[in-house]
Amino acid sequence: MERKRHTHVNTVALVNALILLLFLVSGAAAGWLGVDLLPDRLLLQVTNMDGLRLVLGCFGALFGVVAGLLFQQLRQKLMTQVRTMPTDLLISRAVGLILGLLVANLLLAPILLLPLPWEVGFVKPLAAVLSNVFFGVSGYNLAEVHGRTLLRLFIPSSNEALLVADGVLQPASPKILDTSVIIDGRVQGLVDCGILEGQVIVAQCVIDELQQLADSGNAEKRGKGRRGLKLLTEMRQQYGRRLVVNNTRYEGSGVDEKLLKLTADTNGLLLTTDYNLAQVAQVQNIRPLNLSELVIRLRPEVQPGDLLQLKIVREGKEPQQGVGYLEDGTMVVVEGGRSSIGERREVAVTGALQTPAGRMVFARATDPR
Repeated sequence: MERKRHTHVNTVALVNALILLLFLVSGAAAGWLGVDLLPDRLLLQVTNMDGLRLVLGCFGALFGVVAGLLFQQLRQKLMTQVRTMPTDLLISRAVGLILGLLVANLLLAPILLLPLPWEVGFVKPLAAVLSNVFFGVSGYNLAEVHGRTLLRLFIPSSNEALLVADGVLQPASPKILDTSVIIDGRVQGLVDCGILEGQVIVAQCVIDELQQLADSGNAEKRGKGRRGLKLLTEMRQQYGRRLVVNNTRYEGSGVDEKLLKLTADTNGLLLTTDYNLAQVAQVQNIRPLNLSELVIRLRPEVQPGDLLQLKIVREGKEPQQGVGYLEDGTMVVVEGGRSSIGERREVAVTGALQTPAGRMVFARATDPR
């Protein structure tokens, strides 16, 4: 893992160095050769032509270095956006850009064929640049707003794309999985039954953490890591490209911080069983889905006054209290049930307490002994 990360860093550094070198050489060459483009009356006043070429070459090299650094920053931002951008949005923007450039060049054809005087010959290249920029940006922005409609041109049988384009449905947001929800395993059932739509994204830092757990010397941690990696392998085989591994390297001190940044960049939904992580996500205006809370909310409701047949299995913390369990595992604290441990009693529900950590029902024995 460390070797792979080191190789990635070396590759990025090499590409950045080549970009900077290319801009430097191009700027210096433009400055050196640009002397020949100066007006003749200005060149006649120059006494040291080589010195002028050297000065312009140095200025060109300096300008090339600055332009290269700016291009590196722009390239890094674009690569980050491409890695975190959903596939359908990436395709729609590319289609919009291509259509915009196509329209620009179709409109330019008559202008380029016009015979213009030499004095205004610059109009043709200027018109070409401006029209390509204008229509290219317009097509890109149009695809960002109506990208689903553009995709429908290529996939006309997609009813979902039609409904999304017409505003009837909202586009499915990507689902970001954290380490805890992968180890928990129930997320696979949610995807199987169709509750979770859209892409399922797993960050590379989560896979690295699962691998560290799988290689741990602690048997419990090792079991959790292997179970998580096995689940991802099964989901990859079952869902193919719907499960996406995001390789973006976010800066941060922990996996949770990187997951929050990834979820914010993709405008996705963070799936977790970690109560604290879900609370931090809400503070940062990031949408979380706590799987434990979902399970709690899907449990059958027990209303005060309901009569239940319950087996008292052990004593409670307070005097005369007994404890039993419903079929779904919910704990029931029964007042007056300590004397009936091991027996099945009829109890009346008096209340319930629901928290993110679990659910508890309170009841009393209908015929106290």
